[in-house]
Amino acid sequence: MDPYVVPILVAALVVVFLVAASVRIVPQARRYNIERFGRYRRTLQPGLNLVVPVADRVNTKLDVREQVYSSTPQPVITEDNLVVNIDTVLYFQITDPRAAAYEVAHYLQAIDQLTVTTLRNVIGSMDLEKTLTSREEINSRLRAVLDDATGKWGIRVNRVEIKAIDPPHTIKEAMEKQMRAERDKRAAILHAEGERQAKILTAEGTKQKDILEAQGTQQAMILRADGEAKSVELVFQSIHRNNADPKVLAYKYFETLPQLARSENNTFWVIPGELTEAVRTVSRAVGDHAAEVAPGSVPAAPVGDTGDTGEAGDVGDAGRNPAVPGVSLDAAAATGEAARQAAAAVHDAKAEAEAAMPPHGGGRPSSDV
Repeated sequence: MDPYVVPILVAALVVVFLVAASVRIVPQARRYNIERFGRYRRTLQPGLNLVVPVADRVNTKLDVREQVYSSTPQPVITEDNLVVNIDTVLYFQITDPRAAAYEVAHYLQAIDQLTVTTLRNVIGSMDLEKTLTSREEINSRLRAVLDDATGKWGIRVNRVEIKAIDPPHTIKEAMEKQMRAERDKRAAILHAEGERQAKILTAEGTKQKDILEAQGTQQAMILRADGEAKSVELVFQSIHRNNADPKVLAYKYFETLPQLARSENNTFWVIPGELTEAVRTVSRAVGDHAAEVAPGSVPAAPVGDTGDTGEAGDVGDAGRNPAVPGVSLDAAAATGEAARQAAAAVHDAKAEAEAAMPPHGGGRPSSDV
């Protein structure tokens, strides 16, 4: 065996080892800190890098991508002496690998403890209600403090988010009761507002209904009054056109008297003094009518001359004497019958008037008859 073979193999192995030790391949988004004989030399960038074998060595390998760190819930005391557990999430990135490796030991632990202390200072100046509603303010204040402290460590804090704020169980129950009371209050307010609107709309509808009914009643009364006015006007014009004498008017007046006593609200009825004159006029009209029917006959006795029985007087000799020229017994009988009917009508009118009077002296008809 050749004595030079072994040294050549050993030399080849040494060369391969030295070449392999002098080459460093750094992945993307990674940084390697190189030390030469224990002293920081440089930071290797992504790609192929050459180092001095044996003299240079890789101290730390760092990831320069943005990283997420979620801390454990930490108890924090608020300004009103309530203990709440706050869980935070940090988004940070290494900007200087040398500072992150040599300025601070365990930068994650340092960031966590700095976050807890800063959070306690911020929450300690707020009460519970403000803490629950001021997350954005807490985030901004935490980020400002962490940026100032971690800048010299070669770390940039991009965002700080509060993931959860857990108050004590008793406080949760009180808050739930308060929220339930607020919801009940809003529900009661909405219900009352709905009832108010409903009542307003109902009142408006009733008002419009009453207005329309009143307008309808008004129009009906106006039309009825116009009709009655036209009827009275026509009657008045007819009477004047036909030149009615006082006998017709007295007879119509006499026909209207019984209707005055039929009213349900009448408690006092006065018989006018003109009743006697109206009766006499009607009697004379009836007698004249009989005379016109039978010329030359004797007129019937007036109603005022009748006795207590209310019957008319005798017809006269002309009615019983057939020898009188032009005298008709039928005409005389008709004249007497008309007088008796007029007397009976007066008697009935007086009876109806007395029946319409109140039972205990509420009024007494006054008459000249």
